[in-house]
Amino acid sequence: MASPDGASGVGGSPEETELSITLTLRMLMHGKEIGSIIGKKGETVKRIREQSSARITISEGSCPERITTITGSTDAVFRAVSMIAFKLEEDLGAGSDGAAAGRAPVTLRLVIPASQCGSLIGKAGAKIREIRESTGAQVQVAGDLLPNSTERAVTVSGVPDTIIQCVRQICAVILESPPKGATIPYHPGLSLGTVLLSANQVRG
Repeated sequence: MASPDGASGVGGSPEETELSITLTLRMLMHGKEIGSIIGKKGETVKRIREQSSARITISEGSCPERITTITGSTDAVFRAVSMIAFKLEEDLGAGSDGAAAGRAPVTLRLVIPASQCGSLIGKAGAKIREIRESTGAQVQVAGDLLPNSTERAVTVSGVPDTIIQCVRQICAVILESPPKGATIPYHPGLSLGTVLLSANQVRG
């Protein structure tokens, strides 16, 4: 990808460098959530791509969970996450009684390399506590790795505004502490358990 005319990433001010950072955020979503994001004939995801200018890809497969990958400048990624969170609230909250003030909490599950989760949790859990307190969102880092990968799920839930602040803070931590070693990305459809399960169901 060529950079815009005259914009070289070298020698820019810290602010410029900040904006030119490319961030990739992976989220694990259920079929219903994916349907909500794609929309009729893909209209919703197309609109989110256009308005956020982030690249959004959704993993293929007929498994119950799929990975949504959002790539772009930090700003573009946050805009996309914001639109996704509001869309999920609108669709998933429509059929439920909702939480306080009639708003159903939205849950996003980020997929993050395990080697970065230590920085996110912080010494004796200090960092994650600070994120919870300053944003008001619920944040939980899974203790186990996702199947056949070196990634963990980080679940963030709350109303869209708090989730967006929380994702911003999580991304700031991730950008400060790059993953160590090779990352084996999680692919929902490829976990051995699912394969064995579906093979057994066919026989039965």
